[in-house]
Amino acid sequence: MTNLIFDRTLDLVAGIPDEILPGVRRVLAPNPGPMTFKGTVSYIVGHGSVAIIDPGPDDESHVAALLAAVRGETVTHIFVTHTHRDHSPATAALKRATGAQVLAEGPHRPARPLFVEEAPRSEAAADTDFMPDTRLADSDVVDGRGWTLEAVATPGHTANHMGYVLREPAVHFCGDHVMGWSTTVVAPPDGAMADYMASLEKLWQRDEDVYLPGHGNILRNARGYVHALHEHRRDRESAILAALMDGAADIPALVRAIYIGLDERLVLAACRSVLAHLEDLVSRGLVTTDGAPSIAGTYRLT
Repeated sequence: MTNLIFDRTLDLVAGIPDEILPGVRRVLAPNPGPMTFKGTVSYIVGHGSVAIIDPGPDDESHVAALLAAVRGETVTHIFVTHTHRDHSPATAALKRATGAQVLAEGPHRPARPLFVEEAPRSEAAADTDFMPDTRLADSDVVDGRGWTLEAVATPGHTANHMGYVLREPAVHFCGDHVMGWSTTVVAPPDGAMADYMASLEKLWQRDEDVYLPGHGNILRNARGYVHALHEHRRDRESAILAALMDGAADIPALVRAIYIGLDERLVLAACRSVLAHLEDLVSRGLVTTDGAPSIAGTYRLT
């Protein structure tokens, strides 16, 4: 089994800006929880003429903290990694206050609309009201005054997940695709495991080795960690297949067999993650079920 080592240290106070790297500040939102760790981290790129990455939840105090952090500066761009409600809803208030251009991959959408029945949602519900001013595609480059960001499509956690790579210093704002404090929830209908694995492989092939995630602390030596995440998911897939061989047939039984000592608050997330693995296994012909994969389905080895 892959031995993932998590970093659960984050010495940030909500609302207080912190310059984590030259030209990069971060501001923690006051939304801690079992799915968000100590809260969503918003980033400010540049000085004088700046971009904000992931405005965060619809929280007046967090919006006020971001605006206070850039007082006297011009916000020209707002970038959004994905449309879960802990990342994108504050965009509207920031745009009203600054007039900045909003950029993202696109609006929220299901990852597999014709294949997967909708599973019960977790706390990180979709922000279906979000619509960017400019839709970005993989490898698009956006220049600001003193900074350049490259869009890196990383679907998996959501279908519209987009990371942003700052050219100097070389750092990847990776949203929720990679987090040092925990593994990422990948769950239908928002996410798809095959997409997530392909995105991990894509990042492993890139050069950036410093990541700034949407939750948790800075990740250094990130490419090695990305590889460990990929192996962890393969281990989880093997555990699901082994549990099916031993007789577990539905998702609650699989979760009980695989996630020993799981926090009760995370059971729903674990069920949705197992569903994502099962969807992938069904599509690859390794597992069968009656009808479309669903949270209530019964599964068996092919």
